[in-house]
Amino acid sequence: MSSQTVRVGILKLGCVGTAPLMEYLLDERADRTDIKVRIVSSGAKMDPEEAEEVTKEMLNLKPNFVVVVSPNASLPGPAKAREILKEAGLPVIVVSDSPAKKVVKDLEAKGFGYIIVEADSMIGARREFLDPTEMACFNSDIIRVLAVTGVYNLLVRELDKVIQAFKEGKEPELPRFVVDKTKAVEAADLQNPYAKAKAMAAYEAARRVGDLNVEGCFKLQEREAYIPVVATAHELMSYASKLAAEAREIEKYGDTLTRKPHAKDGTLLTKVKLLEKPEKK
Repeated sequence: MSSQTVRVGILKLGCVGTAPLMEYLLDERADRTDIKVRIVSSGAKMDPEEAEEVTKEMLNLKPNFVVVVSPNASLPGPAKAREILKEAGLPVIVVSDSPAKKVVKDLEAKGFGYIIVEADSMIGARREFLDPTEMACFNSDIIRVLAVTGVYNLLVRELDKVIQAFKEGKEPELPRFVVDKTKAVEAADLQNPYAKAKAMAAYEAARRVGDLNVEGCFKLQEREAYIPVVATAHELMSYASKLAAEAREIEKYGDTLTRKPHAKDGTLLTKVKLLEKPEKK
């Protein structure tokens, strides 16, 4: 292994829309020579016992830094994981959803980085509604929304900055921000104003899904009341995905779709025209 190779740890506790593809965003063609990525996951569960077990497994992999991806980073499980990593002296970046905003001050005080994605909304986790197929459909919709609206671009940009700092032997500057509709779409590199509008609408629709699912999962107690609400939330996420797809199609029609592949050394290249060759900017 080259001395320039950075060991990236990704610790997944539960599932949010940023989690399933996190490691692949960093090495989309599996040919980067500057990183070695290792993932440890607790599956769907994220209680303190599960978190402690998988975090200790992550330490055995000796990463240079760790990204902790989970729903609601304020919960005891994710909190336990990042404290163990902090005690081990590892830089930690928390990637989570809107409920994590309540611990932003604590994260900053303890030196953690964070990227909180408002549109990465919770799923409608009612037994009468959510089966494996519905779960998969919801996640496929949210993945498209986060991809097209610029959220994944932000993740790649910020994690690549940290990787580059380690390659240069520098202290990494950890990201600390909340991703709202404006910040997301700015990173989407959309050229057409209608594409931007559709992407922003998709982001806002996806964000609203979280409010509906909180209502349906935690506030309503009668089955006849909460089932329609979580179903509504999933329909709205499906529509958000369609808006995101439309935004990307508009860019294709004008041949203005920006692509940013990684070079083998980890450099982000850029191209716009379909038949162009990607180049370093």
